[in-house]
Amino acid sequence: MAIAQRIVSLVPNATEILFALGAGDQVVGVSHECDFPAAARELPRLTSSALAVDLAAAQIDAAVSAQLASGASLYRLDDALLAELAPDFLFTQDLCPVCAVSREQVDAAVRPLPRCPELVALDPHTLADVFADIARVGRLLDRAAAAERLQADLERRLARVALAVKGRERPRVAALEWLDPLFAGGHWVPEMIAAAGGSDCLASPGEPSRRITWDDLAALDPDVIVAMPCGFDLEGARAQIAGVAAKNEWRGLRAVRENRVIPVDANGCFSRPGPRLVDGIEALAVAFHLGRNRALGALAAQVVA
Repeated sequence: MAIAQRIVSLVPNATEILFALGAGDQVVGVSHECDFPAAARELPRLTSSALAVDLAAAQIDAAVSAQLASGASLYRLDDALLAELAPDFLFTQDLCPVCAVSREQVDAAVRPLPRCPELVALDPHTLADVFADIARVGRLLDRAAAAERLQADLERRLARVALAVKGRERPRVAALEWLDPLFAGGHWVPEMIAAAGGSDCLASPGEPSRRITWDDLAALDPDVIVAMPCGFDLEGARAQIAGVAAKNEWRGLRAVRENRVIPVDANGCFSRPGPRLVDGIEALAVAFHLGRNRALGALAAQVVA
């Protein structure tokens, strides 16, 4: 009888993919940010944040910038716990030093181990890359059939959204990954907006997030603003909106004046490149077009359910 492979995941998107493929019972440790599904919250946590808690958006940005400029990591990794868990696979990432433990920290932690786990870095830049990661994880863990079923379901849902928004006028959308200072959402976000029936006026697919100015945003004059602060849920997005609500630059935006600002659960459906990106696309489609299309009315009922 084969021994079940032991898995440690240091990135939330990998954790979500693993559980979606039915490999949750093989996961023996996660990062402190792996909070979905609920079962992941019960697993040993190998990481913690090196930043102070309860900082405002501008303070977080300043702290992150200072930490990165000093060469220090934003996260702590429990090397002793990693050795104790003795994983066969360790899932990590190289895409963003702000999002998770760095590859250098991981390499240093596994180097002394008597048996080095197989390191798997998931670094998607586009929706196609996310789907490729699902297939790759399926192959690695002998769950290719489960990966194919998951992809087929996600593609079916995307096709349903495409049909619902077909022919509708596409609003020009500014997706903000941070509000103080302003950052434009990148990578897969422009594709999500396009799939939901909008047009991203800040970025192109695959481009990294970038800092923009208030003048940049005002000049683009978007029809809709989506507030998706990286690392925050819906309440966190609303808090960041409240934090800039008194700024003249914010109040002067047409989308703000017309009440076309959409706060979203970035952690759940936008920042993490996993299966729930499709949840985010469905939610955006409803937000952009609800009430204009009977098919979207049915889609909205499904999303709310």
